[in-house]
Amino acid sequence: MYLGKRIRLERILKRNNGRTIIVPMDHGVSMGRVEGLIDMRETVSDLAEGGADAVLMHKGLVRCGYRSRGKDVGLIIHLSASTDLSPLPNSKTLVCTVEEAIRHGADAVSVHVNIGDDNEASMLAAMGKVAGACDDWGMPLIAMVYARGPKIPNSYDPKLIAHCARVGVELGADIVKVSYSGDVDSFSRVVDGCCVPVVIAGGQRMDSTRDVLTMVYDSLQAGGAGISIGRNVFQHPRRAKLVVALKAIVHENAGVEEALAIVGE
Repeated sequence: MYLGKRIRLERILKRNNGRTIIVPMDHGVSMGRVEGLIDMRETVSDLAEGGADAVLMHKGLVRCGYRSRGKDVGLIIHLSASTDLSPLPNSKTLVCTVEEAIRHGADAVSVHVNIGDDNEASMLAAMGKVAGACDDWGMPLIAMVYARGPKIPNSYDPKLIAHCARVGVELGADIVKVSYSGDVDSFSRVVDGCCVPVVIAGGQRMDSTRDVLTMVYDSLQAGGAGISIGRNVFQHPRRAKLVVALKAIVHENAGVEEALAIVGE
C-alpha cells in the first residue's frame, strides 16, 4: 500500500484498533429533502463533537458542512448517484472523480455497486475505473456493495452479503460496506472472506435505539471493523449522544447497556 493511502486511511480508521465510525449523508440525491440533513453545518458539528471518525457526502455538500472550529472529522466524498424517481433507481452512475474529491479535501472516496441489477456491468466497470485512479493518487476507496435486482429475493441472505463483500475486496476496495446479515455467526463468515476492513450499513430507520446499538455490538463480535450508518444516526433525536455511545462500543469495547445509558435510555 502506498504511504499516501495509508496516511489518509488513518484519518478514517483508528490506528489502535482498525475500527471506524462513519456517518453517510449522501441521501439527498436519491431521496430529496431529508430530515437531519437540512442544516449540514449543525449536523456535521454534532457528529464531530460526538466522536465520529468520518462523514460521507456528495461533493456539493462539502461547502455546506465545512466547519473551521471544533473537533476535526474525516471527509469521504461519494462518487456514485441515482434518484428514487428514476425507473432504474438501483443503477448508480459516477458523478464525481477522484481528482475532484482531492480538490475538495477528501480523505477517501466511496462508490456504490448493486450486484444483480440490470446495469451491474456498468457499475462494476465504474468501480474498476475508480479503483485504478485511487491507486494512482494514493486515495482510499470504500465500496458500498449490495445485492439488489430481479434475481435477488432476499438482499439480507448471508451468502449474498458475503458475495457482495468479496466483490468489493476483489475489485480493489480498501474498506467494504455491506448490510448486516442478522447474527454473529453468519456475519463472521462474511468478514472471514475479506482481507480488508468490513463495516455495516444501517439500513432502514429503526424505531429502537437498543436495536441499533445491538446490531453494532454484534457486528464487532463477528470481526467487523465498525459502522457506516446514516439515518439511524443523523435522524436520531439525540444524535450527538448516540455517536458518543457508538464510540464507546466501537472504540472502547463497551456493552449495549452501558451505551444505552450514555444515550439516556
